[in-house]
Amino acid sequence: MLNRRLFTASIAAVALAGLAPPAFAQTAVKLTLDWRFEGPAAGFLLAQDNGYFAAEGLDVTIDTGNGSVEAIPRVATGAYQFGFGDINSLIKFLDEDPAQPVTSIMMVYDKPVFSIIGRKSLGITDDPKSLEGKKLGAPPPDGAFAQWQAFIPAAGLDASTITIENVGFPVREPMLASGDVDGVFGFAFSVILNLIANGVPEDDISTILFADHGLNLYGNAILVNETFAAENPEAVKGFLRALSKGFADAVADPAAGAAAVLARNETLNLDTEIARLTMANEMNIKTPYVVENGFGGIDEARLTASLETLKLSMGLKGAVTAADVFDAQYLPPAAERMLP
Repeated sequence: MLNRRLFTASIAAVALAGLAPPAFAQTAVKLTLDWRFEGPAAGFLLAQDNGYFAAEGLDVTIDTGNGSVEAIPRVATGAYQFGFGDINSLIKFLDEDPAQPVTSIMMVYDKPVFSIIGRKSLGITDDPKSLEGKKLGAPPPDGAFAQWQAFIPAAGLDASTITIENVGFPVREPMLASGDVDGVFGFAFSVILNLIANGVPEDDISTILFADHGLNLYGNAILVNETFAAENPEAVKGFLRALSKGFADAVADPAAGAAAVLARNETLNLDTEIARLTMANEMNIKTPYVVENGFGGIDEARLTASLETLKLSMGLKGAVTAADVFDAQYLPPAAERMLP
């Protein structure tokens, strides 16, 4: 009798918190991020910390990643049920093998973060033409570098004058800070703040955002293993409901989001991660389209146009359509995806 009263009380407490009670047998799933725990990962972490995953009957393990390209095969092989990766790299992946069981189901970076970050003192300005004659550091798994071949014609660059040097993620910003390269590929909100942490004056940093120079693509999205999704559609829907709430919390309170990040990575600086999350929210997540239409969805015409862009610039065979790379059936209604 006592146990039953305790159970009833716990359910009531959950209900008062505005959450559905979790099922006894939770579905265990794994999510691979694109990168380590930093400010922009706050939406995922708040979905976990605030009980949204548990309320959907999900036991979610969140692992760090090594670039937004590498998340794709992790999900396709079934090592992870969910991932956070670059939709453009997914397009290329599926164009090469349409039978791979992976697709995207929620857009996170409505405006992609792909950038080349340089230093004005080394001759790189906000004009893409300033890249000509320069040496750029490129981590091979980086999502921005994956779009280099598409950016070249979009920006009208003479790539024969540009030297690309493969660099590892850990040395990317230090190499730019020391002048060993003139610019680097990366996500703007990560590279800029890391450069400042490496002693580069903020007014010496220049940012070339691909989306501002002719490359109208989407960015990182939530990926799912299609075999898992077909067998567990309600779990996938619940996962996206939880994420919608987590990202809304991260937009509403970046300080709480950054605190969730630091709980997993105590070596970070709270103010830096608040700034990084705020930058991602303003630049990539809460865009005018998202404000009007809700977080997580896409404009199919825009995605189709991006497929044509990538077909021309990356030599795609044209084996996939917008419907092959984005499946909206698991999304919550738009009214439940509005950001504060």
